[in-house]
Amino acid sequence: MSLFRTKNLDQMILDSKNNTSGLKRTLGPLDLTLLGIGAIVGTGIFVLTGTGALLAGPGLPLAFILAAVASGLAALCYAEFSSTVPVSGSIYTYSYATMGELIAWMIGWDLLLEYGLASATVSVGWSGYFQSLLSGFGLHLPALLSAAPGAVPGVETWFNLPAFMIMIVVTALLSIGVRESARANNIMVFIKISVVVLFIVVGTNHVKPANWEPFLPFGYQGVFNAAAIVFFAFIGFDALTAAAEEVKRPSRDLPIGIIASLTICTILYVIVSAIMTGIVPYEKFLGVDHPISLALQYAGENWVAGFIDLGAIIGMTTVILVMTYAQTRIVFAMSRDGLLPQRLSKVHPRFATPFFNTWLVGILVALISALVPLGVLAELVNIGTLMAFTLISAAVLVFRRTRPDIHRPFRCPGVPFVPLAAILFCVFLMLHLQLLTWIAFGCWLLIGLVVYFGYARSRSLLHPK
Repeated sequence: MSLFRTKNLDQMILDSKNNTSGLKRTLGPLDLTLLGIGAIVGTGIFVLTGTGALLAGPGLPLAFILAAVASGLAALCYAEFSSTVPVSGSIYTYSYATMGELIAWMIGWDLLLEYGLASATVSVGWSGYFQSLLSGFGLHLPALLSAAPGAVPGVETWFNLPAFMIMIVVTALLSIGVRESARANNIMVFIKISVVVLFIVVGTNHVKPANWEPFLPFGYQGVFNAAAIVFFAFIGFDALTAAAEEVKRPSRDLPIGIIASLTICTILYVIVSAIMTGIVPYEKFLGVDHPISLALQYAGENWVAGFIDLGAIIGMTTVILVMTYAQTRIVFAMSRDGLLPQRLSKVHPRFATPFFNTWLVGILVALISALVPLGVLAELVNIGTLMAFTLISAAVLVFRRTRPDIHRPFRCPGVPFVPLAAILFCVFLMLHLQLLTWIAFGCWLLIGLVVYFGYARSRSLLHPK
């Protein structure tokens, strides 16, 4: 039964109120909403809309709505936990308090994969847009430093220098303080939302309804397959819960940030995908990694397309920032519980951040983004997130049964139906991912079990001394 030992929930809540972690409470509801938008609006809207269009055709908005429903149901479960247990660590911490150490470890291990690969994947996308922007000024990096080994068929490449450098810049920003990071994120979010609104305003004038016919060229199966891929676009709001110990009033502000950011981003995704497929026939997105700017180029609005490229670079920067931030806080929480080396939860006396942890995570992810051609591995981010959403929904059901007495500032409505619906939606989307993704994910979980039984279990603070 020691595998399912749980942390003392009342003590966790008390420690959070007393702020025993040493982290600064500096974030408010606007900061959290913008952090959520910063994490969500990026690769999903600037890159994956093209991939989704090839799978769903003009029915792409339906795919975004389906993915948003799955995310929204899980978001309500996250909101209940984050307001009740405002502790760093997200679903890892919630699982530790409700379902036991082994499940908490596995979901924490899962989150390390999700956030790490998400940051690396977006860094590679950032590099592509950055090099495209440089080429517009007649500047080109040496081919050897333009991509990871084997990433470009027929071209010898050794190292993706731009992807490496953006990770180092973001890591440096995160290491000096969350307040400074949030300010930078807020500025970049306002810029990229302005760029998205510019696309909507300009693109609306070029929509041809004939491009929406047939609306579902691949049937509903195409919509389901597209939803499983564009689900990546909604990853990010869950990262807000990792910031719980740095929020001024977490019981109120975290639910606001989670629900507001997800709602705003869903509206933007649906509108943008509808306009994009109305401007360009969906078949023309084959092999395109900049679908939004392509749509404007297709419409002859080249000057706006340039702004879109710049907005994509800024948008992806905020995604990298929030995902890396979330990963460092997961590592912080697991280290504080003894499951990872204690040095990873040491807080810098001047910057009030887990300094060593931040740089270790940042350098590792930077090397992955520079040396590994990620390709279909991006699907691992999706399956990891869907698994986390499934577990948070199950945890709410367990939590309501085991601790009905505890005060819940925000209560997930419609329990047990909403959590059960979230589980069904997430499992449904997981079943539409490739077999290779399931195999790779299974291998990662097996490695996690080896690390747990070989290292973490005996060093846990809950392990009998």
